[in-house]
Parts: sequence; C-alpha cells; structure tokens
Amino acid sequence: MNNLGLVIEREYLERVKRKSFIITTLVVPIVMIALMAAPTLFMIFGKSDEKVVQVVDNTGQIASRLQGNEEIKFVASTAPVDTLRANNDIEAILVINADAITNPGKSSTLLSRGSVPLMTDSYITDQITKAIEDIRLESYNIEGIHEILDSIKADVTLATVRIDKEEATETSSGLSYVMSLVMDMMLYMFILIYGQMVMTSIIEEKNNRVLEIVVSSVSPFQLMMGKIAGVGLTAITQILIWALIIGAGSAIAVPFLTPDTLGDDAPQELVAAMTQVTDAGFLIELLVTTVLFFIGGFLLYASIYAAIGSAVSNVQDASQLSTIATLPIIIGIIGSMSILNNPDGTLAFWLSIIPLTSPMAMMARVPYGVPVWELALSIVLLYATFVFMIWLCAKIYRVGIFMYGKKPSLTEIIKWARYK
Repeated sequence: MNNLGLVIEREYLERVKRKSFIITTLVVPIVMIALMAAPTLFMIFGKSDEKVVQVVDNTGQIASRLQGNEEIKFVASTAPVDTLRANNDIEAILVINADAITNPGKSSTLLSRGSVPLMTDSYITDQITKAIEDIRLESYNIEGIHEILDSIKADVTLATVRIDKEEATETSSGLSYVMSLVMDMMLYMFILIYGQMVMTSIIEEKNNRVLEIVVSSVSPFQLMMGKIAGVGLTAITQILIWALIIGAGSAIAVPFLTPDTLGDDAPQELVAAMTQVTDAGFLIELLVTTVLFFIGGFLLYASIYAAIGSAVSNVQDASQLSTIATLPIIIGIIGSMSILNNPDGTLAFWLSIIPLTSPMAMMARVPYGVPVWELALSIVLLYATFVFMIWLCAKIYRVGIFMYGKKPSLTEIIKWARYK
C-alpha cells in the first residue's frame, strides 16, 4: 500500500505542478463564460446595415402592409423590374405576382445582388404571409375582426411539479434539458481527456524503459492502479477548482434571481428554473450522483485505456485500439440525446443500467429525477464492472508493459488476459 501511495503521489504531483494544468484550470472557466456570452455579443455586434428592398407589388395591396425593421426597409416602387435591375445602387427587389392573394405559393421573388441571409429571407416571407392573411380576413367584411382575433388569443404557461417525492416541488423542463446536455458533454470530455492521459503516460514510460525499473519495486497492478488514481485525483482537483469558481459566481448571482425577487411579471419558466436551482435537496442529489458517476465512469474507462496503453508501443497504434473504449461512450452520448426527450422510457432505463453507457445515460436523466432504486442498481453494477475490468485489465497490463516493437492482435491480447 505504501508503494501504491508513492505512485499516486508521483502521478498527481507531476501533473498539478505543470504550467499547462495551472493555465487550463484558470482559463477554462473564462473560456466557458466567453462561449456562453458569445451568441449575445455576435447578435449585438453582428447586425448588418439596413437593407432597402424595392417592392414591385402587382396586387396593389400588399406593399403598403409590409413593415420593416432595423435591418430591412421596404420601399414601394412602380418602376419596371428591368429598370430597377439596371440600377446598381439598388440592393434588392421584391416582385409580388398579381395572383399572390389567391395563389400565395411561389408568388413572390426576391432579386438580390448578393447572398440573402436566412433571417432576412424568413422575415420577408413572414411579412408577405401576414399581409395576405390580413387581406383575406378583411374580405369577410366582419367589423373589428382583428380585435376579435386578438381578444381570443391565449398565452398558456405549463407549471411542472414533481409529486413522486415527499414534498411537491416545481421544476423546469428547459433547465433540466440544458443541465442534462451540459453534464453529458462534461462527462464525455472528462473520460476522453483523462482516460487517454493514462494511456499516453504508460506509452511514454514504456518507450523510455522507465517501467522496467519501476516494476522492480512495484507490482504491475499497483502501478496501474496508481496511475489511474493519480490522474483521477488530478481531474477531481481541476473540477473542484472550477466548481468553486462557478459556485462563487452563483452565490453572487442567484440571490438576485430568486422567485421572490423576480416579481410577479417574470416568465413562469424562469421562476420554475430559479426554484429548482435554489432547492437544496435537488442540488445535493445532483452533486452526489454526479460525483459517483463521474468517478465510476472514469475508473471503468481509465482501466481500459491503461490496458490499451500497456499493449502497444506508440500512440498511433493506441489510437486504433482506443476505438474499443470510445465506441461505448459515443453510443451512450447518442442514446442520451433520445433520453432527453423521454427520460423515463425503456431505452433510458436500459442505457442507464448497462455499465458501459450508464454514466452518460444517468447524467442525462438525473436533472429530471430518477427513482432511488434505479440509481442504486446502476451504481452497484457500474462499480462491480469496474472491479472486474480492473482485474481483467491488470492481467493484460502485467504482460503488455514488457512487450515492445510490434502491435499485438486482439487474439494475443485475449491470450494475455487468460494467463494465470
């Protein structure tokens, strides 16, 4: 155990003292905040200049009803289309056919000197559609028809409340969806980056022949477990620092976004989201299950990556074999996309029970709420599979770390696992 502790200490300190670790730990939260703010900044600074659209309305009724915005200005024109096209100062021409009201399908053409942005195309189409609908409504000669239609419109907001818990709590489907997606992507990157870090470390030490010296004092099993634990602790350290930074930011922001401070006019979805975020029971459950599945998923896949690293002599060969480990992760991620739409379905249940996909599947389901017995069963199977995989991969590892020069076949790796 003393030797195992030394290996863990070496692997951990070697990584946390690197400048790259310190830089990424501090930079990643800033990058994440920048990425979240980027869409808003792009919308603010990416607005195009006002585009004047000359409208040739052959119906005589639609042009006057088109309403422009900050980016589009409609100008009715009586000049022939050919004359307008010959004028290089005119950017766009909207031609509306004479039968547009009775036959609106493909009744309008937009002539532009450059490419037409999707938002511009959609806005012009919506304006023409609205104008035609208004003209058709007015043809019924019903007095005050627009006011009647406005008075019957209803804005319904659905409040979602969990009643399968001891205390009924309001939840936000939108927040649960976003949290599931973010947590799934985090776990995917967590396993992929740090699992391959274990594999790369073993390959580098094999090529330097350091392992031949190390195993004279440490058993192959202790060495493998030490590497997995050391890299895992590095990952946990980094995540805890990120959690503290995010937690500090949340502690400042959340008090200003509580249901009481949002006011009565706040959207119901926002109120439900803030109620869920400030629910201590929900946060504790989310934190505990996230930690358990993050650690379990990492340990399971890190042992596989360790076995792969011990079986090859270079990163190129390892990248081919690592498909074995990456494929179940990808299946779990793809399955999670379906789970987000039906978190309590049959597919969601089985993907969250099978150990190779359960970390990803459970990360998608946890924000929606999962029965305790399903969580317990999934965790037990995940860690039991990890113990079995450690035993199996250790047998491959003890043979593979001394193999050089040739990439072993899958048959040979299976033989290594069967050695006593």
